[in-house]
Amino acid sequence: MSLGFGVVQLDITIVNTALESIRTALGGHVAALQWVVNAYTITFAAFILTAGALGDRFGAKRIFMAGFALFTAASVGCGLAPDAVSLIALRGLQGLAAAMLVPNSLALLNHAYPDAKARGRAVGVWAAGASLALTAGPFVGGTLIALVGWRAIFFVNLPIGLAGLRLAKIYARETPVHAARALDLPGQAAAVLSLGALSAAVIEAGVRGWTEGAVILGLVIAALAGAVFVWREARARQPMLPLVLFGNRLFALCALVGLLANIATYGLIFVFSLYFQEINHLSAFTTGLAFLPMFGVVFPVNLLAPRMAERIGPRATIALGASLSAAACLALLPIAPGTSYGMIALQLIGLSCGLGLVVPPLTATLLGSVEKSRSGVAAGVLNATRQTGSVLGVALFGSLIAQSGAFIHGLRLSLAISAALMLAAAGVIRWGASAASGR
Repeated sequence: MSLGFGVVQLDITIVNTALESIRTALGGHVAALQWVVNAYTITFAAFILTAGALGDRFGAKRIFMAGFALFTAASVGCGLAPDAVSLIALRGLQGLAAAMLVPNSLALLNHAYPDAKARGRAVGVWAAGASLALTAGPFVGGTLIALVGWRAIFFVNLPIGLAGLRLAKIYARETPVHAARALDLPGQAAAVLSLGALSAAVIEAGVRGWTEGAVILGLVIAALAGAVFVWREARARQPMLPLVLFGNRLFALCALVGLLANIATYGLIFVFSLYFQEINHLSAFTTGLAFLPMFGVVFPVNLLAPRMAERIGPRATIALGASLSAAACLALLPIAPGTSYGMIALQLIGLSCGLGLVVPPLTATLLGSVEKSRSGVAAGVLNATRQTGSVLGVALFGSLIAQSGAFIHGLRLSLAISAALMLAAAGVIRWGASAASGR
């Protein structure tokens, strides 16, 4: 299960390392690079709820293995893409496969570990294994680009996918099938339209400005489609997103924290990948090395987080992690063109440590707040909100740096926004969750 999550995470960091190489080979501006990243995260976020429901209906193991097969095939297609448009389309297909992998890997874990303590540690291992992929991504990507070229970063998924299919077939046990679980296709269409229009509008705002007619139209479409989505989910007999889940305040707060944390973290990963290569003129290989310490600390921190949650409580652990990330963002504010790596390395490590403390207890707490028959949908909600945050972070922060001559100003503004979001996440989980428990 961790390998399934890992290959999804690998394609986040490995592709960010290759952005400048892809732009050189296929052409395009920052907006094109945003679409290479966001085509993946949009379909990931938009389809993850349906993928979780598919796992509940047909069995999480079946959908998990189908996702692995599709991800592997789409990765080979990305490696063969002749132009930017084809690459963006195939990245969208990768995102659809990722949506099938992640919630069903969690659903399989949730059924395999019914005890809350054991489940918390299992989720920690699941997240830690994926953090190895996050760590390896920049270094492996930079090495492959230097030795072979950017296309090799997609072909590396072929042996991983084949290994994942083999291991899942042998070791994963199928979950109970709920044949009556229906698919909410109108809700799915509204979700795709809303998230796609919002991302397009924010990306184009960086090129055209916020007052441009097409940007305003995109924001209006996103708002209308979002309203239709909520209306549909409130009335559907078997909704894609059961709004009743948000009646559980702890569940709702965990989903909100996931959204805020990913806006900050993954938006900054995108911006820093361009800062290293475009502003400081580092090679793809050197950029991979620059990211290595940042992601390398996530693995041990993921393993530490469940045990810390057992000692001080999951909410305190999440709040501590979010506060640490916020402090790191504030410490990065003096950054400028040519700032030495040594001046920002500790801050980047602190940013990742914070996220490493947040994810395992956040995931375990949310899964523990719902009945097991809803575990696929619950896992889907958390990952949908997190990936929606990734889409918004890349779109927003990318638009801030895309304006002519405004890269450093946009980077500093992105850091300030990220600090505010992480502090808000810490406050929400501490104050809001305590109010929910009556304390």
